[in-house]
Amino acid sequence: MSIDGRTDGTAPGPRGTGTGRAGAPRGTGGAPRGRNPYQLTEETPVYVISVAAELSGLHPQTLRQYDRLGLVSPDRTAGRGRRYSARDIEQLREVQRLSQDDGINLAGIKRIIELENQVAALQARVAELTATVEGAAALIQQREAAVHASYRRDLVPYQDVQHTSALVVWRPKRDGA
Repeated sequence: MSIDGRTDGTAPGPRGTGTGRAGAPRGTGGAPRGRNPYQLTEETPVYVISVAAELSGLHPQTLRQYDRLGLVSPDRTAGRGRRYSARDIEQLREVQRLSQDDGINLAGIKRIIELENQVAALQARVAELTATVEGAAALIQQREAAVHASYRRDLVPYQDVQHTSALVVWRPKRDGA
């Protein structure tokens, strides 16, 4: 599991820039098109700061400080209120664990989060490029099969006879013999 709670290898969208999972607009819960926009996902911002603080075991001021530092940046409502998702809660717990158990300072935790997000983005890009290469290879095989299928079967390939210095005598058949 990555520091931001992602277990599927997907890259997170940049926090605080108005986008969520895979570039979907934040506030939509990162739901792909065609899905029910009211379906809750782990990225759907639903928790107010007091509930998020209780769920994460942190003080609301700590959550505000983490937001200011860019460690965990929740979505905002039209009135600028913070709304935390289940993924944000997991990330808050991970920040707390790294800070308390491992003794890492907040600047170090922020760098860890940035690197984890970068790794996730690169893994997603590798998967995308792999799919593109596999698609191109399949297309090449299809085109190659089409070329082989278009060969004329009534023609025999010509093979040039090697020239030798051997003498061949030809004698016509005699009618009476």
